[in-house]
Amino acid sequence: MKKASYRKEKEMEWNLQAESKYKKMLSKIPLFHRQITQEVVDKMAPQNAQERQSKFVEEEDIIKAFLCEVPQTFYSIMIRLMEDVGFDYKKYEKQ
Repeated sequence: MKKASYRKEKEMEWNLQAESKYKKMLSKIPLFHRQITQEVVDKMAPQNAQERQSKFVEEEDIIKAFLCEVPQTFYSIMIRLMEDVGFDYKKYEKQ
């Protein structure tokens, strides 16, 4: 099994594969919304990791940040983008 790679930022390391998907997704978000999306997810993903008592931001933390903070109006676009970049979001959706 391949060992995961991480990037450290402000005492929290990011899984590099998850971060790569996140950056790819950000690049597909319309420019008008990109900066605010990045600010929110960059803040929420590490908080989600801390709630899991983890030192690492993983894919689930990024997905949960998107799912809890994106307005309903943009939900279907966000889901399409997650599918495009390979995020497995379905297990984190609220039922």
